[in-house]
Amino acid sequence: MRAGITDPADLSISELIESMKRRELWAADVVAANLRRLDLTEPSVHAYAYVARDEAMAAARARDQLAGRGGWAGPLHGIPIGVKDLFETGDMPTEAGSRVLAGNRPSRDAEAVRRLRAAGAIVVGKTVTHEFSYGLNVPSTRNVWDRSRYPGGSSAGSGVAVAVGSAAGSIGTDTAGSVRTPAAVNGIVGLKPTYGSVSTEGVIPTCPSLDHVGPLARRVTDCALLFGVLSGSVAVDLDAPPAAEQLPLLRTRLGVERRHFFHAGVEAAVARAVERALGVLRQLGATVVEITIPELELAPAVTSTIMAVEASHWHRTLIRERRFDYDPATRIMLELGQLLPAVRYLEAQQAREVVRGAVRRAFLEDSLDAIVAPSVPVTAPPIERATELGGLVHHQSPANVTGQPSLSIPCGFSEDGLPIGLQLIGRPFAEDTVLRIAAAYEEATSWHERRPPLAT
Repeated sequence: MRAGITDPADLSISELIESMKRRELWAADVVAANLRRLDLTEPSVHAYAYVARDEAMAAARARDQLAGRGGWAGPLHGIPIGVKDLFETGDMPTEAGSRVLAGNRPSRDAEAVRRLRAAGAIVVGKTVTHEFSYGLNVPSTRNVWDRSRYPGGSSAGSGVAVAVGSAAGSIGTDTAGSVRTPAAVNGIVGLKPTYGSVSTEGVIPTCPSLDHVGPLARRVTDCALLFGVLSGSVAVDLDAPPAAEQLPLLRTRLGVERRHFFHAGVEAAVARAVERALGVLRQLGATVVEITIPELELAPAVTSTIMAVEASHWHRTLIRERRFDYDPATRIMLELGQLLPAVRYLEAQQAREVVRGAVRRAFLEDSLDAIVAPSVPVTAPPIERATELGGLVHHQSPANVTGQPSLSIPCGFSEDGLPIGLQLIGRPFAEDTVLRIAAAYEEATSWHERRPPLAT
């Protein structure tokens, strides 16, 4: 294990796997440590809607029996994973944070969960989400760095579980930033892959044309491993080629669009941290160029319109039959979506193509490998402002609208000790490039090594 680390709950996925392969740890040790950390932190952070304690330990013992015979369950052998409570799970409830689905027990696993389990991962529980990943209700989950602060979007439970170590990794959904925002405000890594690269089968939809499934973890290498399992792709090699050993980002071109991502509402601490990160990227060999994409300003309105219509459409039967089981704020949003005329939805889809085309041209004309920006414009605000955070969608929505891969990685802390995230938006299906850039930055910095206070 890494020097100075004695608790397996503080290790990354890759470190856990190496320790288990060397027989320094067994899966039962890993899951037991995970559950101890869960017991310590849950009273204050409330990351889980359901904990499968006995099932997780039984699965860990089964992994150990296999390993004792010389076998190995897969690339995620014995790794404890948290799963957002939108993913169907055949052995535990899937309630989407809503009374509407109270007691719902699916007959199968979502495809993403099935792939994780087939790779040897152990699901320790279902993580908290806003109602149907759409509601304006304020769940009980709290930020790991300051319990009075916002914990992220609807995948907050998944982000918080990873940040405190009650899961080594997790999966969430990202429709308007709900993987990347919890990653940013909790100081971990979150990847929204290219639209369609990870199956949403068996995931309760929020907005099918904008929904993405993505992993959250402490390290870029962990996100790369989880993405490889979820997408069925070849594992991403994050090592720099020998010729670029000293400058791992040589010949990498990064774009900075200031009009959209560095507007006046971006907190000074966030802007400073991202500017410092750009300096690090330059030192690693990257060329940073200024770009202009005015069409990005359309993205937030496109996102909100498409979400309103598609979410209302999916809930049209349930809201008639179970109207008063919805949180009132969620119900109002869904009913308002039903009132939007079809022409507005079609206009939003047309505007979406305008944004997508403009971003594609910027990548081609400037030969970009990625766009670099703050993940969100502010550090985690007070929890009582959780329903006033449309500004976060402003930074996150472009990658949902275009469907391009986007990753958030820690790049600093504010003076009051709150994490700041750096966002990398890549070419479609170029997750390997985004992950390599992030890995080079992570290797050159130490933000990922900081751990939140665990005391209540």
